[in-house]
Amino acid sequence: MTQKGITSNPDLAVGADNKQRWNQPAHRRHGFHNAHRLFRRSLMVRSRNVLSLEPAPQDMTKHVPDLAELMAHPAFSAICCLRDNQIILEAAAPDFSSTHPHSIQSVTKLHVHLIIGRLLEQGALSLEARVSDYLPFIGSGYGEATVQSLLDMAVTNDFTEDYSDPNSDCYSEEIALGWRLPALEQDEITLQEFAASITGFVDAGPVTQADYKSANTDVLTLIAASVSPISLAAQIEQIADAVGYEGAFYISCSKDGYPAFSGGGCLSARDLARFGQFIARGGTDLFGNPVANSIFLDHSLTRTAPALSAPKDWLKYSNHLMTDGRLAGHAGYGGQFLLTDTQTGISCAFLSVLQNEAGYDDTYMSQVANVLRQICTAVA
Repeated sequence: MTQKGITSNPDLAVGADNKQRWNQPAHRRHGFHNAHRLFRRSLMVRSRNVLSLEPAPQDMTKHVPDLAELMAHPAFSAICCLRDNQIILEAAAPDFSSTHPHSIQSVTKLHVHLIIGRLLEQGALSLEARVSDYLPFIGSGYGEATVQSLLDMAVTNDFTEDYSDPNSDCYSEEIALGWRLPALEQDEITLQEFAASITGFVDAGPVTQADYKSANTDVLTLIAASVSPISLAAQIEQIADAVGYEGAFYISCSKDGYPAFSGGGCLSARDLARFGQFIARGGTDLFGNPVANSIFLDHSLTRTAPALSAPKDWLKYSNHLMTDGRLAGHAGYGGQFLLTDTQTGISCAFLSVLQNEAGYDDTYMSQVANVLRQICTAVA
């Protein structure tokens, strides 16, 4: 709307395709490369100490032929693979850099795995508890669901996450995450209001295939905030200090001040690989002190959990991370992936921007996952 020289923020206003400008195909690459300064509001954290890196390059294209094809893809932004503090592979597209922040989308969900693990260790919550035990205001979509079912993407309700459908609920969720403005002159919805508005829970019994819903992460965020002895911002800061970022970690925030763990994080390829090293260390900081719940992490790798849909069904979704029992990580909308080999300590961060209408391609994401898996195997 334009009136007396006033216009809606052009980056955040929603267009005819029900996407804000920074996530429209023609602008998405710029949007993902600059998301840290385009969000409605965000939190930025720097680490007290930095994990210094040194080059130790290996010719990975010799061992992983599909890698060259992936890096030549027009979506490619950057890749960085680390072993301890050694850079064994690093590359970036001509318009990007391995040290520039990039939207990591749902890779951000790994923070929930870490935070929930710490709260379990502290006895602050139970995985078998119902959501309504912690959030009395929650609606029918989540009230009777268990915390464990949210962690495993094993909840059946009315929330939809279909990136090819411009009217899918995940796009309305973006208003609460601070990624877009509401239509017309409507008020921005809070994360709490959004989560409470979801309806239609169905007790489907044991779930063998993950039903991916970012709203599950939003509800887990609210639960964590309700029981954590420290703020979620302080939780993020402790994780950042343990990782040792060189740059900054950015995360968008809701109107009511909650970090958008469901997909609002931004990191460089190098710093995302550093995050993977934190997982490879079993959740210890740069000095060997335990920060994450290593027992929860180890159990998440080996336990029975729902499988992802084909062609990524070699991975399961367990306690808010993706794993095959050895590799651990997470995918992200638009073309992001972090994969860490918990046996060899190799972490691979891959950043890209798909510019098709949906911003997602399951075949492409499977290719990314398989190339990163091959890199871990080749180096091992």
